[in-house]
Amino acid sequence: MAHNSELMVDPRSGFCRSNSVFHSKRNPISLPQKEFIDVTTFISSRPHHGQTAFIDAASGHRLSFYEVWRAVDAVSSCLADMGIRKGHVILLLSPNSILFPIVCLSVMSLGAVITTTNPLNTAREIGKQIADSKPVLAFTIPSLVPKLAGSNLPIVLMGGEGNTPAPAGVVGSLEEMMTREPSGKRVGERVNQEDTATLLYSSGTTGASKGVVSSHRNLIAMVQTIVNRFSSEDGEQTFICTVPMFHIYGLAAFAMGMLASGSTVVVLSRFEMDEMLSSISKYRATCLPLVPPILVALVHSADKIKAKYDLSSLQSTLSGGAPLSKEVIEGFAEKYPSVKILQGYGLTESTGIGASTDSLEESRRYGTAGLLSPSMEAKIVDPGSGKALPVNQTGELWLRGPTIMKGYFSNPEATTSTLDSSGWLRTGDLCYIDDDGFIFIVDRLKELIKYKGYQVPPAELEALLLTHPEIADAAVIPFPDKEVGQYPMAYINRKAGSNLSESAVMDFIAKQVAPYKRIRRVAFVDSIPKNASGKILRKDLIQLATSKL
Repeated sequence: MAHNSELMVDPRSGFCRSNSVFHSKRNPISLPQKEFIDVTTFISSRPHHGQTAFIDAASGHRLSFYEVWRAVDAVSSCLADMGIRKGHVILLLSPNSILFPIVCLSVMSLGAVITTTNPLNTAREIGKQIADSKPVLAFTIPSLVPKLAGSNLPIVLMGGEGNTPAPAGVVGSLEEMMTREPSGKRVGERVNQEDTATLLYSSGTTGASKGVVSSHRNLIAMVQTIVNRFSSEDGEQTFICTVPMFHIYGLAAFAMGMLASGSTVVVLSRFEMDEMLSSISKYRATCLPLVPPILVALVHSADKIKAKYDLSSLQSTLSGGAPLSKEVIEGFAEKYPSVKILQGYGLTESTGIGASTDSLEESRRYGTAGLLSPSMEAKIVDPGSGKALPVNQTGELWLRGPTIMKGYFSNPEATTSTLDSSGWLRTGDLCYIDDDGFIFIVDRLKELIKYKGYQVPPAELEALLLTHPEIADAAVIPFPDKEVGQYPMAYINRKAGSNLSESAVMDFIAKQVAPYKRIRRVAFVDSIPKNASGKILRKDLIQLATSKL
């Protein structure tokens, strides 16, 4: 795309004076010109010299690239025979496993849509997602079948033991599907790059969870960005997958991106510090993606860790979820001098890609989210006036580029309030971009609570609190915490005559939500502050809570 205004772009900041748009300083990515190509075919056709695609950290079981693509071929044939067609939604409820990518890639190769959910979610939370996305089939592991009990969905089991009787609703096993001879004669429906590929649930800028619609083109652009970022001259890389694959970070990198680069991914079924560290030495891992709390733990216990584990193979660590502080970056560089720190910033709505630091020098711009990702544009918009601002001025970060979602699933109001007609995504993050094009996140306009990188929407917890017979009104805010980032704190206005205790409030919520959403602090107040339109004044409550720190 040639711009006439190219002469006006400041090469240092990437800022274009004529339209107040910041342009990425990275080399642009190339996208396939073919209108009809699905992301699975795109990934499988990328040339590389890799041998092993996935390793199960616990058992050591390996899948070669050949075995992965053969399995994808077989499973998609089976799904087609079961009547799965373009546009059908398939639910995947599973912890990380080497089979997780096979399900995703098979579904997407048919033009069907994959929707993932957190295995920690309760049956109630999963039920809401099922009611919204209307899947026709579910893949899950035996121990999670009860969470789908009320859904009446046909279920394909993953990793089940062959000899146990199958629970009700089970229509097959993934392992059996994988052993089938691919038919080869199946003629699929043509998949357009603009067709929907994934439906991931995110809290967006406000309130309840919404389905983020990403197209094959969005995912192909994401894969290209990842391949460019990690195309190393020093042979294939080995990554430890510590982050959940149901989340955009894990799905983008480990179920798709790394597969295209010929890298090996070592999969931990759940995050466990000891297993992660022993896997690095056992499999000679070169790159460790993680979230900030894990990086902090690596710095704090560095001496003990280095005495017990051989981390000499590690070349880089990749942190996402929140910017790292100066102390953490310096501490890490001092304790692990041969490991470079890379950071990434993205949203589910931007397919996990937005900005990144690609070297230690870039990461040393303390507090930065990095430079804009390839082919990405940004605007810094004054939330009051709507005016686009120049360098070093703070406003809401808007992003536009090939990875930006198509919209929220069957939710035009939410889509219109997040995506404008020219394709700009309002991120809900208050940022500024400095003279060299680095993005700094100052604050969140969003009301999300970020607990260990997980998103907790306050509105969901507030709605649950209001169902308690002794609670008249409630507000939930993020409470800052060194270990986890933020955790949910509740302000409660009790009904007259109630002696409801803090622990009773916490237990009431704990029974209904995933562990990361639990309320960990409670304060009782006479009233919840609200503005004229009835919106909770969270900023006031946050000030009240943190003024006592």
